[in-house]
Amino acid sequence: MKTALVSLTMGLSMVTLTQTAEAADLVFERYFAGRTTATGSFGAINGVRRDFKVDLDGRWNGKTLVLREDFVFSDGEKDTKTWRFTKTGEGRYSGTREDVIGSTDVVIEGKVAKFTYLVNLGTAAKPNTVRFHDTMVLQPDGRVINTAWVTKYLFPVAKTRVVFSR
Repeated sequence: MKTALVSLTMGLSMVTLTQTAEAADLVFERYFAGRTTATGSFGAINGVRRDFKVDLDGRWNGKTLVLREDFVFSDGEKDTKTWRFTKTGEGRYSGTREDVIGSTDVVIEGKVAKFTYLVNLGTAAKPNTVRFHDTMVLQPDGRVINTAWVTKYLFPVAKTRVVFSR
């Protein structure tokens, strides 16, 4: 009888945890505060592909999420970027990063966040400005999958996919 009761209790707990994860919406300051890891790839139409891993450290001060991203690419190159997402309303943020031209407006509806921004992938002497169109989706298993199309003059030139895990 004790075994059946323990099994029933564990089964109910699993249902509750699953339902809670499935019911939760994506909230940047909840998901990205603290340590997060990610793996991803960047594939351009010219055949160039770069895989990478990212360690993220997020700090929420009640108004702004500062999200440091430490990248390690498959060829050994390392890079660090820091997003600053300021909450402007329920499910809305304004974001900046050192390589982003201007800012981006993030809109989250349920489990889906969408935003677009300009980045100079070139140098100051030889700019190569492209636009990223990001869509982040919170999965039932707790991962967030970010797919971004990269365009230049409205034409797709690359695609990136990043899988975040807590």
